[in-house]
Amino acid sequence: MAKNKIVDLFGKELKVINMGLESFANDLKSLNVAVIQMDWRPPAGGNKKMASLLAMLKD
Repeated sequence: MAKNKIVDLFGKELKVINMGLESFANDLKSLNVAVIQMDWRPPAGGNKKMASLLAMLKD
């Protein structure tokens, strides 16, 4: 039963949300894959100390 679900999954249209490098999304688009590019960055630019200070402001 589970094997059939996996086989069915690979027969469906691929739809992707990319939260990484935009070049990944561009490569998928060139292959006619439906893709949405998210413009996401880690809070405080990834600086852990700044992110924890920002988190305190939210409380």
